[in-house]
Amino acid sequence: MSRILIAEDEPRIAAFLEKGLRASGFTTAIANSGQDVLEQACGQNFDLLILDLGLPDRDGFQILKELRGQGETLPIIILTARDDLSDKVAGLEAGADDYVTKPFRFAELLARVRARLRNQPSKNADDDKTLSTANICLNLYTREVQVADRTLQLSAKEFLLLETFLRHPEQVLSREQLLDQVWGYDYDPGSNIVDVYVGYLRKKLGSDRIETVRGMGYRLSTSPASSSQI
Repeated sequence: MSRILIAEDEPRIAAFLEKGLRASGFTTAIANSGQDVLEQACGQNFDLLILDLGLPDRDGFQILKELRGQGETLPIIILTARDDLSDKVAGLEAGADDYVTKPFRFAELLARVRARLRNQPSKNADDDKTLSTANICLNLYTREVQVADRTLQLSAKEFLLLETFLRHPEQVLSREQLLDQVWGYDYDPGSNIVDVYVGYLRKKLGSDRIETVRGMGYRLSTSPASSSQI
């Protein structure tokens, strides 16, 4: 299981990132200062660093240069509100592997994280390659989805939504949780987008696979023959 260090001093964003990454199968740690980043990144075995440029005690560019100057090769994704082209160029030239600006969608960041880790598989990469329950099998690398003997064609958001359900089989997930995981922390909480995409998945998986738990949210059933609306 890949370990990700989150360098972010804004508690709400740090918590959002940690929750989303853990739900997606990663282990995480948070550093809320530049010194903490340097100590953890160099002293522990992380597979990737998500780096905010606006840490309180040290500029992110300085942290990046120090890490690369010490020979640290772990992938680094800058996540920042600085959206000037000059900052993006400076970050990439200083050794960052990717640059994402805030506000951001978690689905996009997750895709970028996986892209950076793809060439650095963990020791248990073969075990982490697929998610499955009952007759649903989702391949995280090839993005293929099999239901029994059928191969499904899913959009990016449908794939992420199904992935979230597969990581929490038989668990009730609220609309707010699904919004956070698939669409991002800044998405309109009053939107019905979750209900719309659950409807899309039901048409492709079978109407009995995702249950509605009234007043609470949705649940992926591992027993398609026995699921019913509650």
